[in-house]
Amino acid sequence: MTLQQLRYILAVAEYGSINAAATRLYSSQSNLSTAIKDLESELGISIFRRSNRGVTLTNEGTELLGYARQVITQADLLEARYSHDDSDQARLAVSTQHYSFSVEAFVRTLEECGGDEYEFVLRETGTLQIIEDVKEFRSEIGILYTDNYNQRVLWKAFDDAHLMFYPLFETPVHVFVGEHHPLAKRKTIQPGDLAEYPRYSFLQDERNSFYYSEEPFAYLPHAKNVRITDRGTLANLLASCNGYTISTGLLSSEMYTGIASIPLETKETMKVGYVIHQGRDTGWLLHSYIANLKKLIAACPDVTSYVS
Repeated sequence: MTLQQLRYILAVAEYGSINAAATRLYSSQSNLSTAIKDLESELGISIFRRSNRGVTLTNEGTELLGYARQVITQADLLEARYSHDDSDQARLAVSTQHYSFSVEAFVRTLEECGGDEYEFVLRETGTLQIIEDVKEFRSEIGILYTDNYNQRVLWKAFDDAHLMFYPLFETPVHVFVGEHHPLAKRKTIQPGDLAEYPRYSFLQDERNSFYYSEEPFAYLPHAKNVRITDRGTLANLLASCNGYTISTGLLSSEMYTGIASIPLETKETMKVGYVIHQGRDTGWLLHSYIANLKKLIAACPDVTSYVS
């Protein structure tokens, strides 16, 4: 087994095709195919299922992929730690729940980066994936929220992954609806007022429970549910249909027009913060990103408790 073989299976799993992975790695399809077959023979397992539409991981391949990511991550860290290359490529990878302020801070940090070489990565993704990204050093930082319902489960997940949680702000729970929604003119909304309307929420990993939802009260049964994966679709749904979502109250840039943010009558609050691996060395670029996060949040009038 070699690091190159592990890098090949990671690439094939990511792109879903040996040909696409070979193109991305500037290698030949035959080289990848041979390397994967040799590894399968060595381990006595089938890593991929092959079809005319590409390749998919087997159960054994999925398990191997988890180990491979850890090995490659550690190898990359080792190489970076002892590399004597004079180049200083700046890198920032962020995994985040679907918050506009985390994206805007990312853009500001990119604009401030004056290096000749850099690599910036932004992943808007599910809660469990955020934890895994930071745990496995794919991302330097993860942005997510906790509340009284999910806190016990998330804190255990943080501990298991060797992550530290740093709070950014706390805010009352809000309901987002379109400006033409029957509830749009309300000063406040009671939970029972929402029963007849579709509930919009961000799709999570199939392994996730309600504890990993991005929206408070996701555990409460609801007759009409619509799950989406990006903020743009959410904004279109809110503007066009009489549904709702529950969130922090901080409107994203695509929601400033046509969307109302109304406090929900509940004692529950949302505590939004970031996680960093305990073994991570925090460089200047990460510090710059965190500083931009705090500047944006401090300027928001809906934040009731801000952590400086």
